[in-house]
Amino acid sequence: MVTECSMSDNVASETTGVDFLRGCNICPHMKRINLENILWSLHTNTEEVIVDPAIIPDARRAVERMIEMSRKGD
Repeated sequence: MVTECSMSDNVASETTGVDFLRGCNICPHMKRINLENILWSLHTNTEEVIVDPAIIPDARRAVERMIEMSRKGD
């Protein structure tokens, strides 16, 4: 299962014989992300991500789990 549409399209085009489940529910803010905006944010340190305090514990657990899973292959 791939949750990001462009990622699933890229992976699917490079992979034959595999069926992918795609959510393809793109957040409207995802369209604002591009290399130029990322470079500008890094250069100026002006972008800020604001997270609702109510979801921080669950979001933290999800990120920590992804990091943990990525380290199992080491």
